[in-house]
Amino acid sequence: MLLSLSLLAALLGAAPTPPPQEFHVTWLGHAGFEVVSPGGTRLLIDPWLKENPRAPEAWKDLARLARTPPAAILLTHSHGDHAQDVHTLARLSGAPVVGTGETLRWLKVPEAQQLTVNVGGSTRIGDVTVHAVPAMHSCEPDGRPLGYVLVLPGGRSLYHTGDTWLFGDMALVQELLHPDIVLLNVGGGRYGMDPRTAALAVRKYFRPSVIVPMHFGTFEPLATEAQAREALGSDTRVRWLTPGIAASL
Repeated sequence: MLLSLSLLAALLGAAPTPPPQEFHVTWLGHAGFEVVSPGGTRLLIDPWLKENPRAPEAWKDLARLARTPPAAILLTHSHGDHAQDVHTLARLSGAPVVGTGETLRWLKVPEAQQLTVNVGGSTRIGDVTVHAVPAMHSCEPDGRPLGYVLVLPGGRSLYHTGDTWLFGDMALVQELLHPDIVLLNVGGGRYGMDPRTAALAVRKYFRPSVIVPMHFGTFEPLATEAQAREALGSDTRVRWLTPGIAASL
């Protein structure tokens, strides 16, 4: 007769392992996401909305952030397809903005809302610990691009790669923070990893249970959705999200 793990743990006097806590991720198109932790902490990552052709129409009304402000806005770097709306969103919502100090100052984020981080640093927002990690890209006019690993209650973690190519220090991101969910830049073109290189980055460096492709199909010359699916479609861990529809992960 087989015993359940929880019953076996009870018989042995050990506390059963709690099930993983679900959280919600909403893709906002391109590299933008809303992440809601198990405890209800709402974080926006790279919320380029007004001119983003893949952003849900409801999200293009930036004033909604004044009515329901997030706990924080996380910015990977200063390029317009990531940062164009950040100054306005910060002003409307009053939320702190996480990023390098150089980038936040250049974007004229109000000083009281600047939550500056740099590679290797971390900050606590609600029940989420946000770790800043490297990204292999560019930034204007100075500062540097980042990725973020969000460690959630129960120990699960989510890695937003930002705009990047694959690089050797991804092995250290895995060793130190072991992301369970990877929001993976697959757009390629002239700007970063193409879908096949992105798939290689995951195979070589990470062991996630969920992979969410992003930063594709928004404008030329980024990879199309068909190209991304061709490169990643055989991986059963891949979740294709629909902009504006929350997914439980």
